[in-house]
Amino acid sequence: MVRLRVLEILQEQNHTKYWLFKQMDLSYQNFNRMVTNQTSSIRYENLDTLSTLLGCSVGELFEKTNDSDQ
Repeated sequence: MVRLRVLEILQEQNHTKYWLFKQMDLSYQNFNRMVTNQTSSIRYENLDTLSTLLGCSVGELFEKTNDSDQ
């Protein structure tokens, strides 16, 4: 399973989820589903925006896990 590491990156950078939400052009419901790994698809433009705002590569946004429940 692959999961998005946005919340961990935010914590490392001392930013809040609210800060990131205000930067993104998404509804809160869609934003929250994305950052809490409750969605099965993410638009490329959202990945690009996330990597720009967080100052990391797109690959750094993800981690591979062995848990299929996440």
